[in-house]
Amino acid sequence: MAMGVALTMLLALPTMVFAQGASAPAAGAGVAPVYVIPIKGAIGPASASFATRGMALAQKQNAQLIVLEMDTPGGLDVAMRDIIQAILASPVPVATFVYPGGARAASAGTYILYASHIAAMAPGTNVGAASPVAIGVGGPKPGAAPSPASAPAGAPSNEDTMARKQMHDASAYLRGLAQLRQRNADWAERAVREAVSLSADEAVAQHVVDLVAPDLPALLRQVDGKRLQAAGVSRVLHTADAPIVTVTPDWRARLLAVITEPSVALILMMIGIYALMFEFSTPGMIVPGIVGAICLLLGLFALQMLPVNYAGLALIALGIGCMVAEFFLPTFGALGVGGIIAFAFGAVMLIDTDVPGFGVPLTVIAALAGVSALFLVGMSAMLMRSRERPVVSGADTLVGSLATVIDDTPADGWAMVHGEQWRIHGEGPLARGQRVRVTGRRGLVLEVVADMAASLEHNGA
Repeated sequence: MAMGVALTMLLALPTMVFAQGASAPAAGAGVAPVYVIPIKGAIGPASASFATRGMALAQKQNAQLIVLEMDTPGGLDVAMRDIIQAILASPVPVATFVYPGGARAASAGTYILYASHIAAMAPGTNVGAASPVAIGVGGPKPGAAPSPASAPAGAPSNEDTMARKQMHDASAYLRGLAQLRQRNADWAERAVREAVSLSADEAVAQHVVDLVAPDLPALLRQVDGKRLQAAGVSRVLHTADAPIVTVTPDWRARLLAVITEPSVALILMMIGIYALMFEFSTPGMIVPGIVGAICLLLGLFALQMLPVNYAGLALIALGIGCMVAEFFLPTFGALGVGGIIAFAFGAVMLIDTDVPGFGVPLTVIAALAGVSALFLVGMSAMLMRSRERPVVSGADTLVGSLATVIDDTPADGWAMVHGEQWRIHGEGPLARGQRVRVTGRRGLVLEVVADMAASLEHNGA
């Protein structure tokens, strides 16, 4: 419990310092800095947290402009909206720059580009394809025809209705952002409904973005002297010679980026469970218990930040439970095989989105299922070998043992067995020092007979 509380507090600690680029503002320069926040890859909880905290830092440092340097295939709706809300509430103007050449602002990146005060692209980049993606396994696909078996003739199916609701919500959201920034709202709606894309030059020609710049210094020269409204405050940019501060991810952002990868989160959870199982089966090892608790907490922390399908999570839990039960119940592998199948289906269903960059690859699922099968077979083999071993402790080990009679006795007396003094009963007189063999036990009395081989060896000695 203490370990879990400490780990939760560690993950919840606010970031104290961001690593910054070498071009920090010089003292007395008199020109407010420009903060650059790179956003690369799929937009998820880690990138959203990094971007919003970077913008908060820029505001505290009295930056005159924030540049989101973007290259993304899209991302999660919740993470995208967190970034957009931070942009709309920022008192510092935000410029989104699709950079370098070959980069893209697809799907969620298009929304962020439209929400920014300045939208810019580098040559060789593209923007668009902002259609909402199907949610869940077997979920509705945008533009998919309704199933005739799912609804009466002339009535839309539930899947078709859900797809149209998502489409209308997404197009209205992007159109609203376009109208707010006075950009091409018609093309914004087409980007959602038809998944169209534009190159940099085409985007400028159709008033989707404001300008094309080959690099960041060229962008800052082009926006120099531009007047912008940010959170109700009007300001003029002086960016031509402004110092540039590049915000880089701190340890917390890097940790979140790693563990919120769905495959990593699932692997961490499985390592944690198997390590705890090993600790419970061999108490006192300590290290597997500590490692398992840390991995399991990290995996669960990551999953609560991701769009998880709870049916998939329940199937994973059921599969693990069946595999654990296989160790204790004589089902001859039935529970184990069923558990592996349930785990595989649950892993496929686990992440409730088809957004590029998210989801657990089938190769990872197959590898985890294979490792689980090997772990199950190995543990079962160890248990079978342990059952075949002879008993090495307890009262049952006394039968067949040699004992030494303590005193002369007609039939009943005392003898030393395995360093312990036991009451014995023999078929005839027993002499002190005589070796006898235990043949049975009645309560606390051992049945013995004279052991001729031991007695001869003792007399010869």
